[in-house]
Amino acid sequence: MWTFISFISFTGFVAFFAWWRLRNQNLHSSDGYFLGGRSLSAIVIASSMLLTNISTEHLIGMNGSAYKNGLIIISWEVTATLGLILGALFLVPRYLKMGLTTIPKYLELRFDRGTRTTVASLLILSFVLTLLPIVLYTGAINFESIFNVSEVFGITRQEGIWIVVVVTGVVGSLYSIFGGLKAVAVSDSINGVGLLIGGLLIPVLALINIGDGSIISGMDKVYKFAPEKFSVIGAPDSVLPFGTLFTGLAICQIYFWSMHQTIIQRALGAKNLVTAQKGLLLTGVFKILVPVIIALPGVIGFYYFGDSLYDKQDTIYPMMIKKVLPVYLIGFFAAVLMGAVLSTFNSVINSAATIFTIDIYKVHINKKASEEKMVRVGKKTSTILSVFAILVAPFMSNAPEGLYQLMQTLNGFFYIPLGAVFIAGFFLKRISSTGVKVALAAGLVFYSITTFIVDIGIHFVHVWGIMFSGMIIIMYIVSYFYPVHSYFNIKDAHVVDLHEWKYAKPAAILIAVVTVSVYVFLWGSS
Repeated sequence: MWTFISFISFTGFVAFFAWWRLRNQNLHSSDGYFLGGRSLSAIVIASSMLLTNISTEHLIGMNGSAYKNGLIIISWEVTATLGLILGALFLVPRYLKMGLTTIPKYLELRFDRGTRTTVASLLILSFVLTLLPIVLYTGAINFESIFNVSEVFGITRQEGIWIVVVVTGVVGSLYSIFGGLKAVAVSDSINGVGLLIGGLLIPVLALINIGDGSIISGMDKVYKFAPEKFSVIGAPDSVLPFGTLFTGLAICQIYFWSMHQTIIQRALGAKNLVTAQKGLLLTGVFKILVPVIIALPGVIGFYYFGDSLYDKQDTIYPMMIKKVLPVYLIGFFAAVLMGAVLSTFNSVINSAATIFTIDIYKVHINKKASEEKMVRVGKKTSTILSVFAILVAPFMSNAPEGLYQLMQTLNGFFYIPLGAVFIAGFFLKRISSTGVKVALAAGLVFYSITTFIVDIGIHFVHVWGIMFSGMIIIMYIVSYFYPVHSYFNIKDAHVVDLHEWKYAKPAAILIAVVTVSVYVFLWGSS
């Protein structure tokens, strides 16, 4: 009973708070609906970025991977600072100067309309085939484990997961459909606090239990039990070799944290450049700290369970929750997990609807669409995508290397080719639209073959690096024969104040130093 009461109480509070903050919000214009009226504060931007990124696929999938592989997988998190620093200092000032609502819009300005449409379509496809289904499925695993849905209704576990997927998908879509980006961002702020508190409770209570009241003693016992789990330097044959930090992983982080619509849309909704830069750099601080929540519990789980769950690694986090949390807190934490699922699901749905409405519908279907018409199209798109994600989600089970690894493998199919296109657009002025299109097609074919057809014996993140390099070479070759006819210059759309935050560069340098220090410290301790 206490579990259910605490779950309903926190979930209801978040919904009420989001409604109260939005009761006077103008949601009838495209800026109001898709960008929160360009009024987001730094803390809201950072909270929403973090919650958009972190969901149950991290809490379950990444802790499961840490349980099995150790802390080498934190590289997925801490190296995000690379993309956030680049975004804060270089890219976001340009986005805001152009007054962008979507990142694909830039590609039309830099290349042509065909490039914009192609990339927009690939982005929407990546949302509905990878991120949305996995987020719903991992959330369903957690709730089935915590509330025993299948036992309560007398059905199979798979049927219980289906029920949770449908309920979560419906509730999540309502936030995005009726509240737009502002509803998503506001709810993220509250859920972010809940995730911080609830997420820290798991390792803290576990270490206190292991250390007989002392966190330090508990950590010492966990470390001595399996010191190899604390290594951050992955071997060449590990799940994440250390060398990948300098190949495909760097490209992935740059694209995702400074060019990916679901993340950068929060910065595009900032009230000014200072706010946007603060939001991105604060997110960088969070990303350095977040492994304590999404990796350390998995390593502690190895202390408790040994290797007995290696073939069921994605169950380790739900088991940790039940083992260390008091009954009256399980419901609260389930609400936090629900908030994390809803945040990512809402954000992706909102971004997909934004891209379809502005980059496809407004460009190709109804060029004269009014502001209110675009908002209605955005809501209908959100509904359709939500239904599709709900139908696909239950088929995400039985990933051989875990759900998080599956998601990263699938993301490479979209992130690296799209990252190559955006990086070429911003940094290589001689690349032409023809060169981009040929390279994009070649990159997609190459990754499809090397991932799903022929095993070339190279880690998939290294394959990302090879694909990126090959695409850039192809772009240069094709652009030599089909050159750029005129160079693009950014013009100020006078949408927001573009004065920079005076501490942006010092803060970025400090974050970079701390990121490197994490590796130096953990390398030495292991």
